[in-house]
Amino acid sequence: MIEVGIVGGTGYTGAELLRLLSAHPGVRLKVLTSRAEAGKRADAWFPHLRGRVDLSFTAPDDDALAACQAVFFATPHATAMKLAPALIARGVRVIDLSADFRIRDAAVFKRWYAHEHTSPELLNEAVYGLPEVNREAIRSARLVAAPGCYPTAAQLGFLPLIENGLIDTQTLIADCKSGVSGAGREAKVGSLFAESADTLMAYGVAGHRHLPEIEQGLTRASSGPVKLTFVPHLTPMIRGIHATLYGRLTNTDVDLQALFEARYRDEPFVDVLPAGAHPETRSVRGSNICRIAVHRPQGGDTVVVLSAIDNLVKGAAGQAVQCFNLMFGFDERAALDGVPLSP
Repeated sequence: MIEVGIVGGTGYTGAELLRLLSAHPGVRLKVLTSRAEAGKRADAWFPHLRGRVDLSFTAPDDDALAACQAVFFATPHATAMKLAPALIARGVRVIDLSADFRIRDAAVFKRWYAHEHTSPELLNEAVYGLPEVNREAIRSARLVAAPGCYPTAAQLGFLPLIENGLIDTQTLIADCKSGVSGAGREAKVGSLFAESADTLMAYGVAGHRHLPEIEQGLTRASSGPVKLTFVPHLTPMIRGIHATLYGRLTNTDVDLQALFEARYRDEPFVDVLPAGAHPETRSVRGSNICRIAVHRPQGGDTVVVLSAIDNLVKGAAGQAVQCFNLMFGFDERAALDGVPLSP
């Protein structure tokens, strides 16, 4: 039984971690921290956890966290970089759901997240937690940086094409839509029901902080630098990301359907749909599944990949648990094999 702590458990990703880990057969939830809500029971803050989680929030305590074997950080950016090094030094394995260790270049991180990195010595050690790319490295990692939600959907859609040198990597386009929960649980005007319902809005067109993360991942898969136009949109739904990805084929003789099916045949959480299909966000709601469909409109040289995930599960907490399973030798599907919710 692995004893687990969660730092920053009052947000949506913290709630998802609690939901998933409470059903994990090899986990004992030991520590749940929040300075603001210290003393309050988790199931009072999240009533859907009644009967599943009996922990109360406590103020962060280094010794209590160090007594855990694994600690998840579901905290705002620039928190894990300050607290994780001491835990790692004491033998705790850390899975960070923030962006603190995703970007390998500290200067790039500062540019996009407006924070000086306080633990740059860990950036090269941190393993990017996309199991479909880094499965073996995740198994032995002391520190895993769980990917962002948009980067997960975009990379999984583009990877088979880039890995096989089939598209022009200088003209990639990712047109992505997200549910409102992607903005977090903090009270913000833009997330109010009256502001986000019955409308669709693009944002971050001049530059979104997930752009360098996506480009970094695709560059690793490519033989050279990648240039991406990434446009996120806010949609009037609670959960879900739908990424419509465009590229220009450099080889039109390849069976793209067979390529995608072969790439993800052994991946437990990537579902390549039949030719001509269109994945829906509701088909992955509450699950750790990424559903993908590949199209070549009118048989031309443009490829369109459709990628759908739940931003709070495969795009955050579920993927973190998937990494945890790899790190501690559990079945990769442990606590993650639930059927998506519908309607």
